[in-house]
Amino acid sequence: MKQYQFLRADRILATLEKLRERIVARFPDAGLAGVSGEVIETAQWSAKDAARLARPSYVWRLISLLIIAAGVTAQIAAFKFLRVENTALTPPELVQGLEAAVNLLILFGGGLWFVLTLEERSKRRRALEALHRLRSLAHVIDMHQLTKDPTIVLDTQKTAASPERTMTQFELTRYLDYCAEMLALIGKLAALYGDRTRDSVVIAAVNDVENLTAGLGRKIWQKITIIGALEERS
Repeated sequence: MKQYQFLRADRILATLEKLRERIVARFPDAGLAGVSGEVIETAQWSAKDAARLARPSYVWRLISLLIIAAGVTAQIAAFKFLRVENTALTPPELVQGLEAAVNLLILFGGGLWFVLTLEERSKRRRALEALHRLRSLAHVIDMHQLTKDPTIVLDTQKTAASPERTMTQFELTRYLDYCAEMLALIGKLAALYGDRTRDSVVIAAVNDVENLTAGLGRKIWQKITIIGALEERS
């Protein structure tokens, strides 16, 4: 496997841990520090889970081979029986025997298809559950930046119901930047599940999470742009 053709889970984890250190150093009492810890725990679990899903399930493949062997054995036995009893069977009985052999072949084929797709469906279900967890984390991060209004630096129309604003322009920019970085890394965690699979359903779900995090990140960078414009005017 070439080094730069696939995402490396250890690099994503290292980047998340460094990001958490930056958040704790600048905003030790902020809820975002706790969220970053949750993201790291989820990332550690996701890295192991994605690696497990990428490995083949030898149990299901062994069951598939056993079904194939049983089906072939049954067909051979059926044809031998028909060959031995061919002279004693009437044409309707021969047709009935052939029909039974075909039905037996269809039955084993259906069982084989079910077992072969069972591994894929099991992995798909686990991947979709993990991606839903990442999607939920992305919305939690979005909630933390939702009230960080860039126009608070003007603070000219504050009311008694307005939330307490204690961040400077620089601190607000850093806070929003941390949120955007965390969202981008969640998108990369989702991409781990689509990195080595050909399952179209999983790949579509991965793309949905990446589109979600990218869209939320764009909203944050719009706020950062507004803060930059306000700094230039002041």
